[in-house]
Formats: sequence, C-alpha cells, structure tokens
Amino acid sequence: MNRPLDLGPPEDFRVARQLDVLIPTRNRPAELAVTLSGLAAQEGVGDFGVVVSDQSDGEAAYRHPAAATMVRALRHRGHPVLLTRRLPRRGLAEHRAALLAASAARYVLCLDDDVWLEPDTLRRLVTAIEELGCGFVGNAVHGLSYADDVRPATHRHYEEWDGPPTPERIRPGTPEWERASIHPAANLLHVTQKLRLAPGAWRAYKVSWIGGCVLYDRAKLVDSGGFEFWRQVPDNHQGEDVAAQLAVLARHGGAGVLPSGAYHLESPTTVTERDVEAWEVVLADEDAPQPA
Repeated sequence: MNRPLDLGPPEDFRVARQLDVLIPTRNRPAELAVTLSGLAAQEGVGDFGVVVSDQSDGEAAYRHPAAATMVRALRHRGHPVLLTRRLPRRGLAEHRAALLAASAARYVLCLDDDVWLEPDTLRRLVTAIEELGCGFVGNAVHGLSYADDVRPATHRHYEEWDGPPTPERIRPGTPEWERASIHPAANLLHVTQKLRLAPGAWRAYKVSWIGGCVLYDRAKLVDSGGFEFWRQVPDNHQGEDVAAQLAVLARHGGAGVLPSGAYHLESPTTVTERDVEAWEVVLADEDAPQPA
C-alpha cells in the first residue's frame, strides 16, 4: 500500500525558475503516469517544476499508484510537483488559465496528459525558444500507429524559418492555415526522416498552431491575453490552444521544432462535449467591425 501522496506547496511555484510544465488531466490515470514518466527521465535541462491540475469525475488521476510513483520520482530528482484539483469544470480554456496562474516561471510548457516525451525534448525546446526569441515553440505529437502511412501531399506544407520567426496574422482560408495538415498521424515524423539531420541538430519551421506540447515564453503568452478568453466561450469548447497560439503568433511569432520528441498515446479523448471551437469565437470577436 502506498503512503499518502503529498500534494506539494503552492509557494514552490511562486519563484521565477526557468521552466514549469503545466498538465491538465481528467479520467486518465494510466496516461498521466506515462506522461509523468517521460518528464522524470528528461536530461540536459535545468531546474523545472510540474503542475498537474485534475478534473476527474472520481478520485484524482495522480493518486493512482503508477502516477503517484512518477510524482515521487520527479521530486526525488529535484523537480517540485504541485498537485491540484480544478472543480467544477468550466471548460478547457479556464483550466489552462488556472494552470498558467499557478506558475511564475520564465517558460511554461503546456503538455497534454497523453503525451510521452523523449529524454532530450525539454532541452531542445528550451534551446530553441532561447535562440529564436519568439513567443512559443512546439513539438507536434507523433501517432506511431500511422508510421507506415506516408502522406506525401502534406509534406509540401513544411517550410523552415530563415532566421528568427516574425509575427504573423493567420486566419482560416489562407495558405498559412493549411500548415496544420503536416501535424496529424505521423506526417512530421516522415518529414523529419527525409531531412536526415545530424545528431543534436534541429530546425524551426512555420506553423499555424500545434497541439499537445507547446513551450511558451510566459510573459509573451500573458501579453497576448493568455487563456483569459475562457469567459467569452461556452464550457463545451475545444480549440483553446489554437486561440492562444494565434494571438501569440500575431504579437511575437512562433515556430514548430523538429525533430519532435513528443509521442501521442492515441487514447480516446475525455473531452466528449466539444460543440464549439474556441478559436472561432475569439476570432469572430477580434475581427468584428468596430463602431465608428
């Protein structure tokens, strides 16, 4: 029998460390354990903390023995972990806003609860955002069950940045919006294989948005509005990450990074009520004609 799990003191996350990883979770104890295991094995990156916010219908997912063990492993390796619950549920954007408010780190990684990271992923992402100086960088997640499903038509949307990313105003119906088609399945994995990068090398490429694993400059995310648009959208939404990234892109620019060390666990979604795209609501408000 495991001993009771310490939830961690919130004051540990009021210090301006280099990086905090922010994980929203619901009804996914096994997936959360795998996600935390990837973080516990990270190498070559400085001090980072982890905040897990749970909205499970029953017992919090982090209390499952496997997840709890990974929490203890992270702490054993010197990484503070804060375990919280955010109830009642008010939608994905509100959940992410609460996580963001819990951190004072320079960089925050918004990591989904069903993503495993290779051991050098955090190091590469931090290196990239420091060198590029943009608002966010991200690793699109690979779906390895599609590893043999090569889709060459999507590869044409891969375009590298020549120098630091610049701000971009991206909207549906534009060629830039179609960049997202490179991220489903294992498309980005196939693009990476064709590049034959030297060990340790990475590339920054142009994106419209990235799901699952996105590292933000926290100050630039907050400057762009963060996830405070949660008050504009109904609870039953998705696409909150798209809305936030479009805002950051417009002010500070952003980039995808390959190779990606992020792997999607391909579990069924726990967000079953997703009738509204948050980005559609936010863009409609932003692009509406202003009174004379």
